[in-house]
Amino acid sequence: MRQDSAFAAGEVVSQRVIGRLLADLFDAVVTVDPHLHRVATLAEAIPLARVVALSAAPLIGHFVAMRGRSPMLVGPDAESAQWVHVAATFNGLPWAVCRKTRHGDTEVEVELPAGQIEGREVVLVDDVASSGHTLAAASRALLAAGAARVDAVVTHAVLAAQAGATLKAAGISEFWSTDTVPHESNALSVAPLIADALRPA
Repeated sequence: MRQDSAFAAGEVVSQRVIGRLLADLFDAVVTVDPHLHRVATLAEAIPLARVVALSAAPLIGHFVAMRGRSPMLVGPDAESAQWVHVAATFNGLPWAVCRKTRHGDTEVEVELPAGQIEGREVVLVDDVASSGHTLAAASRALLAAGAARVDAVVTHAVLAAQAGATLKAAGISEFWSTDTVPHESNALSVAPLIADALRPA
């Protein structure tokens, strides 16, 4: 899902290739928080009659709310707005979204949203963490603006080898994820979401 555009000459748009492959092999696809940014629906990427895109955002918001500290939820970039908005709204939490400028594979600049950050506890919310650089840049900016604490939670903890160290060095106190990708940070299970989607109507 992430390779949804050719960013350099000769690159394949693997979203289309894998989408067609899945459509040829299966009658239906059920997934959680697919990385859809340049297409509006999962069916555009996987041309099947039954494709279901579930969201872990309400689950993530509930997990954060149940910790009892009423933090502000912050999306590290515009693409994360769809998850942070739902996670916050379902659970009555304040939320905001940063603006990200990417200068390379690992060089990211984050502009904080308008609003009161100083003294607040913040939880960063995103769909996927791979290198960790976007979350790290957001955490550094939030702490520099006076945030009392920064944690992070994502749906998919892909996490390259040095990502954990990158997040820790940026001041992220705790990092949580769902169990879509097995990782020591798994704190939320998406099994109930998938089970509900698979039950006959």
